[in-house]
Order: sequence, then C-alpha cells, then structure tokens
Amino acid sequence: MARALDAVGDGWSLLIVRDAFDGLRRFGEFQKSLGLAKNILAARLRLLVAEGVLELAPASDGSAYQEYVLTPKGRGLFHVVVGLRQWGEDHCFAPGEERSVLVDLSAERPVRRLQLPAQDGRLLGPDDAVVKKAPVRKARAKR
Repeated sequence: MARALDAVGDGWSLLIVRDAFDGLRRFGEFQKSLGLAKNILAARLRLLVAEGVLELAPASDGSAYQEYVLTPKGRGLFHVVVGLRQWGEDHCFAPGEERSVLVDLSAERPVRRLQLPAQDGRLLGPDDAVVKKAPVRKARAKR
C-alpha cells in the first residue's frame, strides 16, 4: 500500500484523478474545480505524470494547449476512487443530505456498491481476510 500511496501522492492528487474521470483535462479546469493554488496543482500534476498516472496529450480541440489524460495505470484507480466515494457517502454526509451520484451510463441507474468476493463467491469483510507479508530480504553487506 505504501508504494501505491507514493505513486498517487496525497488527497489532492486523488481529487485530480477523480476530476480526470469526470472528464476534466486542462490545468484551468482542475484549478477551477479544486480551488487549489496553481503552484500546488502544478506540482501534483507533475507527480501524476512522472508516475504514469496521467500523460500530456495535444488538446482535443486542436488548440496549442496540452491536456492531461488518464493512462491505463491511472484508469486502474477507478475502483479506488469509487470505493472512497462510497465510503464518504456512508460516513461523511448527514442523513438526507444531497450529494452527487455515480451512474451507469448504459443503464442510466446508480452504480451498485463495491463488493469483494472470495474465490468461491462469498462476500468478504475486514474480518475475513489477512495480508500475508512477503519474506523480508536481508540487505547485502557493502564491501
């Protein structure tokens, strides 16, 4: 998990990724959506490009601008973003408070909750799984 967090950065970086999933592509669009200082936004975008989460592409409208586009690595964060969204819906809103809804485009209905099925189809919760740590390798002594 530590390596994944290093690659994604911080909360601002995840909000940039969220906005990229929502179709934002230009620096100004991210800045307007997040209200983030330009120097901080520029640093987060540089990190996401350096980590291969976003890539720069020519502007889709043919202008001289460049746009930020999710790479396959960045698109792989979809379930992470959805999971955080659903966790936030459960724990960060007052009952009845309005919020955005993630909708399946083809069915035009809200997306179902994420679930973690076991190999046999049972649904797993936090008490049903454990991380088996990789063996610790000893560092080689320098000569």
